[in-house]
Amino acid sequence: MSIPRALSIAGSAARGGAGIQADLKTFQEMDVFGLSAITAIVANHPHTDQGVFPIELNSIEAQVYTVLRDIGADAIKTGMLFTEEIINHVAKWIEESDTPNIVVDPVMIGKMGSALLKDDAIEAVKTKLIPLATIITPNMPEAVRLLETGQPLTTVEDLKEAAVELQKLGPKYVLVKGGRLEGPAVDVLFDGDKFHLLEAPRIDTIHTNGAGCSYSAAITAQLAKGKSVQEAVEEAKRFITAAIRHSITFKRGVGPTYHAAYQKYGETGVNVIVE
Repeated sequence: MSIPRALSIAGSAARGGAGIQADLKTFQEMDVFGLSAITAIVANHPHTDQGVFPIELNSIEAQVYTVLRDIGADAIKTGMLFTEEIINHVAKWIEESDTPNIVVDPVMIGKMGSALLKDDAIEAVKTKLIPLATIITPNMPEAVRLLETGQPLTTVEDLKEAAVELQKLGPKYVLVKGGRLEGPAVDVLFDGDKFHLLEAPRIDTIHTNGAGCSYSAAITAQLAKGKSVQEAVEEAKRFITAAIRHSITFKRGVGPTYHAAYQKYGETGVNVIVE
């Protein structure tokens, strides 16, 4: 038998709700064979302030090489890449692959406060990685940093304007996530012509660790299965809305979304408007 394959090149989150762990859980829930290349380990050392432990470049290259040589990928997602050097090499490896679907989640700050991208690496994301993307999935602060305007996004109209400007960096599609808006959670998908507004009710919870990772992983999984970008984003929006609606509380800090929720409970609270 055969099965769609999706590769995540991202950080490992020891808490289990974000990063590679979230991506693999999402791929599994969507019946896609998940593959991984770990770029860094995110965890808090008990005796130092260190929270990010980068992986050597040779080790990252070995993972990507082995995955693409032995298994192959129908879609690749990038998450936390951390340094300019890693970004430049990942972009090169993606260019050399024959993978048709590339999802770039420009991860910058984790829910637990860790800096997941060095300041001097943002330009490499913009010039080397984003132009390769089928779709990019920034949240509101990430969109602001990519655009370098310093102007916060506060309305759906702001998200639409940001999506137009971000597409000028070279991706085919832009999804600006509106999780920090007041009122309903509205995400804006721009295809270069039309806006697709994906609206879900705001769920009263702080437990959204890994929501962005899981959302972009769900898009990646659907693209690996042959769905169009619009179909992939709509299905992913339902997936992550259910995951947040049934999010989990653990011992400390912001809890994770529940990756099994969509399959167990479904989700009917997402509306799509095309403009």
